Amino acid sequence: MADDGNGFRDGQTGLIVRVREAEPAVRVWRERFDSSARAGVPAHVTVLFPFLDESRIDTHVSSSLADAFGSHHIFDLHFERCGRFPGVLYLAPEPDALLRRLTEAVVDWWPEAPPYGGRFTEIVPHLTVADGQGDAALDEIEADLLGKLPVSSRVSSVDLIAHHGAMWQMRASFALRE
Repeated sequence: MADDGNGFRDGQTGLIVRVREAEPAVRVWRERFDSSARAGVPAHVTVLFPFLDESRIDTHVSSSLADAFGSHHIFDLHFERCGRFPGVLYLAPEPDALLRRLTEAVVDWWPEAPPYGGRFTEIVPHLTVADGQGDAALDEIEADLLGKLPVSSRVSSVDLIAHHGAMWQMRASFALRE
């Protein structure tokens, strides 16, 4: 599988919660400072990345994902503050426990697909706005974002996306329960 230069490979998949309501606040910053945005990924909170290689996504996997997510209720998220990892600025979703449960549900079905390939021990749900930047740039972006918050979003589905060539594409959407 080829790497596209941004660290993504053809056939990689991920599970995300789209946050359409955040797009007006974060779009310009994500397009400049988040390689996933430039590769077609909308504003989102990652549920699980990487997931299974696309060659493994069949009707059984899709049905299992529908069952896993369909057992969780629709919920609301609020983004009122920013958070940081080294070189990264993100919007912090509240409450984040329900997002953690979605991740845990998938990992329970597919333990061979740990979050972020097992690089981190703690699941920290977040909406990345800028990556690979110094503190001065992150301070500027955060000041701009704070004037655009809060943002609220209703989570009613989880999307499966797949990487093809240089872009990510929507593969399927799995509804949460009313």
